[in-house]
Amino acid sequence: MSGQPTGNASSGSRPATNGIPSGSMAASQPRPNDPQIGSSNASNGQPGSMSQSNLNQIVIEYLSKKGYTRTEAVLRVESANQDAEGRPITTGSGDAGGVKYDSMRQFIEDGLDIYKPDLRRLLWPVFVHSFLQLVSDFFPKESRDFFNKFRPEFEAEHVEDIRGLATIAFPEHIQDHDLARIYRGNKYRVTLSQTAFYNLIMFLESLEKSGGSALIFIIQTYLNVVTIDRTADQRSSFATLLQRSKEGEDFPAEDEGIPGHNPGSANVDRSAGSTVLTRLKLGPTPMEPDLMADVRAELEEKDMKDPPAEGQNSLVQHFEQQIKREESEEAPTRGELQLPPSVARDVAMEVQKVREDRDRFKIEGRTGGVGPGVSVTMFTFHNTYDSINCLDFSEDNLLVAAGMSQSYIRVWALDGQALPSAIEGEKPSASRRLIGHSDAIYAVSFSPAIASSDPLAPSTKSTHLLSASGDKTVRLWSLETWTCLVVYKGHDSPVWDVTWGPFGHFFVTGSMDRTARLYRTDHIEDLRLFVGHDKDVDTLCFHVNGLYVFTGSCDKTVRMFTVTNGYPVRMFTGHTGNITSMACSPNGKLLASADDAGIIILWDLGPGKMKKRMRGHGKGGIWSLSWSVESTVLASGGMDGTVRIWDINSGNDAAGQGRIIGEGGAGQKIDGNAAQMQASAGAGTKKKSKEVVVTSDQISAFPTKKSPVYKVNFTRQNLVVAGGAYMP
Repeated sequence: MSGQPTGNASSGSRPATNGIPSGSMAASQPRPNDPQIGSSNASNGQPGSMSQSNLNQIVIEYLSKKGYTRTEAVLRVESANQDAEGRPITTGSGDAGGVKYDSMRQFIEDGLDIYKPDLRRLLWPVFVHSFLQLVSDFFPKESRDFFNKFRPEFEAEHVEDIRGLATIAFPEHIQDHDLARIYRGNKYRVTLSQTAFYNLIMFLESLEKSGGSALIFIIQTYLNVVTIDRTADQRSSFATLLQRSKEGEDFPAEDEGIPGHNPGSANVDRSAGSTVLTRLKLGPTPMEPDLMADVRAELEEKDMKDPPAEGQNSLVQHFEQQIKREESEEAPTRGELQLPPSVARDVAMEVQKVREDRDRFKIEGRTGGVGPGVSVTMFTFHNTYDSINCLDFSEDNLLVAAGMSQSYIRVWALDGQALPSAIEGEKPSASRRLIGHSDAIYAVSFSPAIASSDPLAPSTKSTHLLSASGDKTVRLWSLETWTCLVVYKGHDSPVWDVTWGPFGHFFVTGSMDRTARLYRTDHIEDLRLFVGHDKDVDTLCFHVNGLYVFTGSCDKTVRMFTVTNGYPVRMFTGHTGNITSMACSPNGKLLASADDAGIIILWDLGPGKMKKRMRGHGKGGIWSLSWSVESTVLASGGMDGTVRIWDINSGNDAAGQGRIIGEGGAGQKIDGNAAQMQASAGAGTKKKSKEVVVTSDQISAFPTKKSPVYKVNFTRQNLVVAGGAYMP
């Protein structure tokens, strides 16, 4: 599980240089040959007295002569903000900064409701630059009062930046502070409707004499405001703006923020201009000709032994409909992915996939406002004493593994049978403990598998398990001998997540060291290093064709990298919380990402744009996502103790509001229609503290009894398996 606390240690004092502290001027006894600095009557205003600026210049020359370069640089910076008498140089009234900002804020809050969600997005960057301007003009008290007065409005969405800005007090800090340099050196991009922005500018121009021009200067200098026509863009239509104002929705756009990049583009270089998105290969990886022929022969044999029912396609017919015969530019080649030659096990797995796909429970999507009836099986772990950090189910639905905070892994059989061992003389056991790590386990992942009922076919069950730990290592375990086979030591910080690729040949890891690494099972060293995140890489997933890797971070961004060369091809921004889970759709066109604020965002990978947001979970984190076979339904589970089912194809522009049903407590299943009826019945009433907005694309919600949901998984037959630990 991700979300572990992290921090950065910093020191408020500068290190000593050449024996002299660089942050202060210490008095020392002059030596006989040293020049005398100043005189006894220098401060009495007597003739011949030396000004403060001249005194500083003499000291600077002395420091330069003696080689105290760092102390000299500090004194030069401090002298730049003093007049001839040593007083701070100011450029206006410090109180005016707060008045100007408050006037703009009041105008936005008193304006039309349809424009409030748009214009509120301006408040954060204007607040930051108003504060930095006050600090730069040397108003320490006024800047601190301004910051403390308005900071509560932004702590929910910008808590990390608020903490960073709180340490800035003097002009010198702005030059040395990384966060201040980022805001001062880059334009903050905001997308607004034309009408809303023009109304604001007209208001500020009317306040030119009372400080409106200063705010216009901030907007022109430090902001990149992109105006769009509400009639040409659905995001700014009257209907959308009105709905956002009704629901109190105040989320950042996918292209909002400091990078100023185009939506989806991984190129954040400001000099790049209008970047063109890299063309992606999102199609399924084609089979080898020999593998395809072997699979077809096996399917023909099974059709002869077990003919299809009336009106049902044969296995061969279904296979012909599903298979992609020819390689194209829209799909990677097996040679490009450097996959090993297929073996008999691959044939058996492909045959079973065709059978399960034909016989699955088909989810056609919402019909007449009623969602599909999805079933959920919940496995609850008791007496864990909050020691389980993560769960994973094997794809053959035979095993479940739990990573413990006591640094070991425990594996059970879902059918309750004893687990055998390939080691001669070792007795079967109800569960197995895998011991080897020296710190907490944060992620476990079973190798690809599929259930098979043919005893004569090669085994298709999971044979290996990966685990990631706080001891900075990843271990590969054998599920036949229940022993550790390999220890991977590429990271130099705790490893938060690990996951297998779709073919069981590659796997990827994410760490607190802000990197993700790609490994191959037959190599102990990493093959690729994926870098770019500003903070920990907390969650990972592969594209279904194995060509791309997605990384989610607590820097609130999702990045997409190419496996073959490690290049970034997409970056998705728009989350307000730390990314906690991701899942790629089986059709390869969509990505779902979730954060610890309870928001799920769907991304269209081709154009690199946001498809929609979905809300319904309580805060605390959505820890797992899983797609149906048709890529039309999404399942999610998290800290609020519910499993929720979402309709992907419906829009979320309709009102849908309801209570959280199971925030650590019992409750009954509620579907999307019931949530909307709750909203209508409760219209006009004040929301309680345990209520959240539920978007209309939620099909149903299944509450548990005080059991946070660690894992949800759609099987290949469209049944949902979920797991969690009981928290009394």
